[in-house]
Amino acid sequence: MLRRRGYEILAMRLKTAGGEIDIVAADAACLIFVEVKARPSLSEAAYALSARQQARLIQAASIALANNPGWAREAMRFDAALVVPGGIEIIEDAIRLN
Repeated sequence: MLRRRGYEILAMRLKTAGGEIDIVAADAACLIFVEVKARPSLSEAAYALSARQQARLIQAASIALANNPGWAREAMRFDAALVVPGGIEIIEDAIRLN
């Protein structure tokens, strides 16, 4: 789905000292860190992204970017890919930095 939207997949299941990042994708202007949640319903998938997991993802993204400076883009965001029977819903900017 991300490739169809014009993004290049830079990494999948990227392990860092801060935790694992499910997908790292980018286009010319934006770097995206994606957390994938598969559940029986959309609401269950959305609620599965806890505050603790959000903090872990932000820490892991910081480490990943420090280790891969070539990934830097003008913009960066954290998306959630909610996988449910029958489809995938991508929520852009699902996690915001304070």
